[in-house]
Amino acid sequence: MIVGAGFAGYHAARTLSRMSRHKADITLLNPTDYFLYVPLLPQVAAGVLEPRRVAVSLSAGLPGVRLVLGEADRVDLDARLVPCTGPEGARDTLAYDRLVLAVGSVNKLLPIPGVAEYAHGFRGLPEALYLRDHVTRQIELAAVAGDRDSCAARCTFVVVGAGYTGTEVAAHGKTYTDAQVREHPLRQGMRPRWMLLDVAPRVLPELDERLSRTADRVLRRRGVDVRMGTSVKEATHEGVLLTDGEFVPTRTLVWCVGVRPDPLVESTGRPLERGRIVVDPYLQVPGRPEVFACGDAAAVPDAYNPGGFTPMTAQHAWRHGRIAAINVAASLGVCARRPYRHRDLGFIVDLGGAQAAANPLGVPLSGPPAAAVTRGYHLAAMPGNRLRVAADWLLSGVLPRQAVQLGLVRSWSVPLDTASPELARVGGGPRERAGAEADGGTRAGAGPGSAAEPKSERITDITDVIDTTEKMQLAGAEPAERPSRAGASEDEGDGTQTASSSPAPEAARSRPGPEPAKSRPGPEPAPPHEHHPAPGPVKRADIPAEGDS
Repeated sequence: MIVGAGFAGYHAARTLSRMSRHKADITLLNPTDYFLYVPLLPQVAAGVLEPRRVAVSLSAGLPGVRLVLGEADRVDLDARLVPCTGPEGARDTLAYDRLVLAVGSVNKLLPIPGVAEYAHGFRGLPEALYLRDHVTRQIELAAVAGDRDSCAARCTFVVVGAGYTGTEVAAHGKTYTDAQVREHPLRQGMRPRWMLLDVAPRVLPELDERLSRTADRVLRRRGVDVRMGTSVKEATHEGVLLTDGEFVPTRTLVWCVGVRPDPLVESTGRPLERGRIVVDPYLQVPGRPEVFACGDAAAVPDAYNPGGFTPMTAQHAWRHGRIAAINVAASLGVCARRPYRHRDLGFIVDLGGAQAAANPLGVPLSGPPAAAVTRGYHLAAMPGNRLRVAADWLLSGVLPRQAVQLGLVRSWSVPLDTASPELARVGGGPRERAGAEADGGTRAGAGPGSAAEPKSERITDITDVIDTTEKMQLAGAEPAERPSRAGASEDEGDGTQTASSSPAPEAARSRPGPEPAKSRPGPEPAPPHEHHPAPGPVKRADIPAEGDS
């Protein structure tokens, strides 16, 4: 049994499937029916790739593997059982002879006031889809803003974390918004502003300095405001306060400071190393020869760095999965087991267009040659959809991008403090419906502003009209009749990552909605603007997508 279908889990399942030749019962437990190629998520958010291009079907790619949709609640090593919850709330318990834990990682949080409420991460497909809609919406609203300050706040985008993900999000985002303003011109003299913050002394601090300088040069030439040695001190509904004392009005805060291991591994009761379950060089859990762990959730000894562990990257997770599968087969007498040994072969960072930074086999490259190597690597590394991805790249080079809002993912659906970034939070699950029936037919989770609760304040601003109507519709209630008013503000309370200039009533903001069951107890703060969050389904401990680009 394999828990998780990120880089490690997918390649473990594929290798076992090929080695077993249908002679073994292989079960893969994952909350989605696809493998997510995380390194290309920034291109999804920037409109270069369609979402399905980076989602590879598990059923099509893993013949002979039984896919069970669900999320693991915990792991019972003594009973060799994994209790799980299905997508419709049904509980089940799966037994195993051999277990591979490949549950990956989730967003890393820091104790900074307001970040959990007003920021969004970038670990799953729902977050990428939300950011794409959100950025598009902000540019469209900025184009019709009635005053310069509102326009500036809406077209300012703050990205925290100058690692792989943050750097690529800022690079692609700036290109996307610059293309958008050609269709929706802003006020005279104004341009979209992207800021990239990090406490590190340079961009991409984990890479060679030459790659770092290349990325920094491309970002600055493109117009990204790169601030090293600077981070967020506090996030508010007005904007963000930086550690250097500057306050930046903004509606967008993207959190890319890093990842932490999935907290599901804590349920094993085994020794942890900074949240990662400790394994031996053969990826086996000490004292539990039938249990293997790999990917971001495993502390795997680094053969080339004695005393250290392999970093949490897709490059290592991919190869962890393959070695774990070989050693599972070895434990059944099929072959000899192998220790994990892999030296980094180089790194790639896609900066959008014909710009990239790469050092394949230690050879530093920049510009078009680096972009060619980067895209070639991605096509080789993807287990499927290669032709579709290549076609999207070709079309994006000759056709303008489609800047439209699909409205499929709302702000409250992708909170930063979530144990499952690969799933968008939705209301109306089986438990909520059962609770609604018990309450005499009142729709469960109908938050403030829904038909079940009378409005306590007359709406006099179009921002509040749109904001409240949207929440009522999401809650399943019929919207109230909209009052019209000449000269209403163009700002829309749209569930953006940071605050609107016309916030919802204080009483509505102070009441968070129900929180899905997670491995970490306690309520979750209400997301920005979406002051009336809908409830999410009761969930397990979490299985996020793994690896960073």
